[in-house]
Formats: sequence, structure tokens, C-alpha cells
Amino acid sequence: MGGTQVHSVRLPGYALGVEALFGLPHERLTIRHDAGKSAAPYVHGTLLAVRRVMNTTGLIHGLDRLLFDA
Repeated sequence: MGGTQVHSVRLPGYALGVEALFGLPHERLTIRHDAGKSAAPYVHGTLLAVRRVMNTTGLIHGLDRLLFDA
């Protein structure tokens, strides 16, 4: 993807796993999120969206706008 290496691994027991690696010579920053098969990790975000949609007009572009704009 645009010169960036992208890898996909499927493991039993996980519905979602995301890892972002950023690095320069002699250093690396890793950000990782793993979610199992339960719906629990998605409940908070879903409830937030349901509450916010009642007061929203038009299209919201970007999750940050939904999360941080009051």
C-alpha cells in the first residue's frame, strides 16, 4: 500500500488484532490492540454513537469528530 508493507495473520480465538509499527534506525514504536470474539470491546463505542446520532445533523467525517466534538 503506497510502498508500506502490510501483513495479515489469522489466529483462532481473536476477531481483531491491529499492530502499527513506526520506526527509524535503532528505534521502534509499536501500538497494538487485540480483541477476542466477545462483543464487549465494541459496546462502549456503539452506545456512544447511538447517543450522539440523535443530536447530529448531516454527515460526520472522522471518528475524532464524533468522540471529541460536543
